[in-house]
Amino acid sequence: MPGRIRLVLLFAAASAALLGACMIQPASAPIAVLKSANPMLVELGRRLFYDADLSIDGTMSCATCHEQKKGFADGTETHPGVRGDAGERNVMALANVGMYRSLTWGGPQVDTLEHQALLPIQGMTPIEMGFGGRNDDALPARLRDQACYPQLFKAAFPERHGEISLDTISAALAEFQRTLVSVDSPWDRYKAGKLADYPEAAKRGEAAFNALQCQSCHAGTYFTDAAEPGVKIADTFHALNPLKPGDAMPKDPGMSRVTGRREDANRFRTPSLRNVSLSAPYLHDGAAKTLEDAIRFHFAAAGRQSDARLKTAPSDAQMADLVAFLKTLTDETFIHDPRFALPKPGCPVALDDAGVKQLRDEQQPLHNELPGP
Repeated sequence: MPGRIRLVLLFAAASAALLGACMIQPASAPIAVLKSANPMLVELGRRLFYDADLSIDGTMSCATCHEQKKGFADGTETHPGVRGDAGERNVMALANVGMYRSLTWGGPQVDTLEHQALLPIQGMTPIEMGFGGRNDDALPARLRDQACYPQLFKAAFPERHGEISLDTISAALAEFQRTLVSVDSPWDRYKAGKLADYPEAAKRGEAAFNALQCQSCHAGTYFTDAAEPGVKIADTFHALNPLKPGDAMPKDPGMSRVTGRREDANRFRTPSLRNVSLSAPYLHDGAAKTLEDAIRFHFAAAGRQSDARLKTAPSDAQMADLVAFLKTLTDETFIHDPRFALPKPGCPVALDDAGVKQLRDEQQPLHNELPGP
């Protein structure tokens, strides 16, 4: 059975078990931090997330593009891959990603974190981490040859006898990402009655946000309809700049690339607004440099729109209030939480003397945040 098909079948079978290990609440209600039934699985996922050995040349980890201080997003329009190829789409933030029912800008079929984890590792268009086209055992063999990972996989997957495979690698990455919960912003505390000095401009901004019907797409606790259980997955993809008859297909057609339907061109998934002030630039291609630019873009194609919600742009006063409101969605606890940060040096499980020496000699390139402010 081809590896890709085998993985898809595994994800379908394992989804219920993995979700059962996490405490997941409805998207319209506040939630508690997700707690895995197997903390070692989370720890393994965190180590893998920060390990540049997940790229073909050892130069790029998941954290290279998903930086904690930026809400696990990126500061570039599109991040280049290991070969220097230009990225195609802006890096999405990972806060509350375990709640989403679709996980990429343009692919409604990518609906599990296990599936998504393999796209940057093995994807070919664009090439990101560079294992695409390689034997399915290329990455697992690299990890098996290290001191810590065999023991850590045994602790994380005792029922599979410590199997190191693309299946278990993606399962561990997914479990770590399910713990990336962000629900402690000033807005959250204000709504819970725990913040008395919430800015008046932010209150006005939330009122404008609702009056302009922004919440119809940026919905619920997570500010994205991709997390709303009552919405069809395909309906969480929207075209802010729809094609008109005679228009050429864009280079990146969004959802149309998957469905083959012209009417799906320029439809992209609603991103969450959690920690949005940290994750500039914005939009699927990073074309909007500021929050103001991103808001304006929603109304720039009003003449092409049949969507009545995008016919009336905010006033200058509303714009300032909207930005003030969006800035209150920044969760300082989340971006400084040590549970989500670069793991401490060493192995979190016991090693024999030979393993200790090997670990000391390996000097594995784990990465947290990129240099710079």
